[in-house]
Amino acid sequence: MVDMIQINDLKFSYPDGSAALRGVSLSVKPGEFVTLCGLSGCGKSTLGRVVLHLLDNTGGQILYHGEDVTTVSREKLSALRREMQIIFQDPYSALDPHHNVEEIIREPMSLYTNASKSDIDEQIVELLKKVGMKADDMYKYAYEFSGGQRQRIGIARALAVKPEFLLCDEPISALDVSIQAQVVNMLEDLQEELGLTYLFVAHDLSMVRHISTRIGVMYLGKIVEIAESDELYDHPMHPYTEALLSAIPVADPKLARSSKRKIIKGDLPSPMDVPGGCRFHTRCPYAKPECSQMEPPLVERTPGHFVACHI
Repeated sequence: MVDMIQINDLKFSYPDGSAALRGVSLSVKPGEFVTLCGLSGCGKSTLGRVVLHLLDNTGGQILYHGEDVTTVSREKLSALRREMQIIFQDPYSALDPHHNVEEIIREPMSLYTNASKSDIDEQIVELLKKVGMKADDMYKYAYEFSGGQRQRIGIARALAVKPEFLLCDEPISALDVSIQAQVVNMLEDLQEELGLTYLFVAHDLSMVRHISTRIGVMYLGKIVEIAESDELYDHPMHPYTEALLSAIPVADPKLARSSKRKIIKGDLPSPMDVPGGCRFHTRCPYAKPECSQMEPPLVERTPGHFVACHI
């Protein structure tokens, strides 16, 4: 299957000199649900925003259906905006408080379609129903809704122009735990119904196993491991991935007592002063001398399972 998105050696640095992305390569096939995990500051959200060209990369390529989105004209990029949409992390700041729900969803539709007002009204009602909202909600303002409802409105807005690719930038991290599962299940249902492709950004691995096709783990601007979801959970190969998985709470008290949590020692290095060799070696319990001298490449150790680790 041809890749929808192919990222090759992508780099991005902020004006202060800190490098958020240090040569990331990743592919996303049509219909996949690819998740990027890692702690704050690893570059996962930056990667998503660079892919959508909301931030300008400082190196590498981003191919969308074979076309490099970093070199296309402004007119072409505007057309691509319809195909590639984003669901933002914070539902409280992502919605304009001066517009009601109808206006929020109508705005992108007015930019990209020539439909009549009555047709757009019908589509808005249909979108609200798809995300579990009522038709009358279109006349209300964002402050009248809970966080979970606001995120549903944000999802409806992203779907308004009928995209095929959605970047989900930690869309559940600002929500109550009781609401997170509802939103994740809805995204899964929408993917099946509309044939969507997702790049999902998450800061932990506890919610994404059963919805993800593949999961990539990032650390200090690079992907250190990527594999199919069950394979990554059942056979983690990178010490950092092992530590993240061991931190997932276990519901069964007996299993929780018998499981051994792997603690990552030390502090996260500054993005402006990344350690030489393997960037994780200063905190790795298995580090050898070679780990501080040579950066490990991302290598396919078993079919479809890639890891950047000397051991």
